[in-house]
Parts: sequence; C-alpha cells; structure tokens
Amino acid sequence: MSLVLPGPVKPFAMVLYSSEDALAQALRMLGERWGVPDHVGAARPFDLTAYYENEMGPGLLRRAVSFERLAPSECLIERKVEAMEVEDALRGTGGGRRVNIDPGYVDLQKIVLASSKEGPWKVHLGRGVHADLIARVVKGKLEPSPAGFADFRSGAYEEDLIAIRRIYKGQLRGGS
Repeated sequence: MSLVLPGPVKPFAMVLYSSEDALAQALRMLGERWGVPDHVGAARPFDLTAYYENEMGPGLLRRAVSFERLAPSECLIERKVEAMEVEDALRGTGGGRRVNIDPGYVDLQKIVLASSKEGPWKVHLGRGVHADLIARVVKGKLEPSPAGFADFRSGAYEEDLIAIRRIYKGQLRGGS
C-alpha cells in the first residue's frame, strides 16, 4: 500500500498587533522568511477577550495575511517556530510582545492555525506546536469549530479567509 500525500496548502497568519509600526516590521520579517504577502486583510478590533492586554496593551488589532508561495502542510511546525522568533525580535522595551503571530494554512476543506497552547481540540504535531482546526469549509462557507476562539466563531475573519481560499483555488488551477 502506498501513502497518498496531500497537495500543497495556502500559508497564512493571523497577526495580532499593538501598533501599525509593529505590524509593518512583522510583515517585513515574515516576508523575508515566507515570501510576498498576497492578501492583507482589514484590521479588525481584537476585543472579544482581554487575554493579551496585560502583555500587549489595550486597543489591539488583528489581520489575516496570506503568502504567495504554496507549501506542504507539514511546514506548520517550522512556521510557528519562525513566528515566535519574529515575536521575540520585536519585543518592546518592557519585554512584552508587540505582535502575536499564529501561522496557519488554508486547504480546500479547512482552516488550520498553529498554536503553542494545548487544548482538547488541538493535535500536537511536534516541538510544542499544536494544530488547531478553526473552521471547515461547507458549501463555500466557513463553519467555525465549536471550540474555536470567539473572534473566529463570530465570523469576523470569514471574508478574509474566503478571499485567501479563492486565491489558493486560483493557484491550484494554475492562475496567479
């Protein structure tokens, strides 16, 4: 019996940030590692939880950003490690993060984020990195995981994630 390997996936990241300067620096550093962003979603208030406020301050924003080059799904571990390196490089003078980067991927059936936190719906991949299925795609629409983060369950990023999926489908068909 031979294994059937999955095709390439569309890498993206959810970038939580405290200032536009921090976002710009993070996108530049991620671009150096992962290639050119081909979708930068709208800034959305990150206000359904105060989880990061002690470390990053109030008024946080989050954006979905996808990257042009397709990649194998197993790159998720290395991308999370690299994302944490970028977070550390951009720490503020008080030691707190100015960005929080959750890399992930889009394929035709689902949206997956990498996480360094354990959870009952997360699967450990290795090196302290867990895969978090945040949504599946049903008839072209996102169906959020019942255990997903509140902002994903609210549909706040659905427009961006569907747009990223559309770019991905075009790439699979050989378009740009």
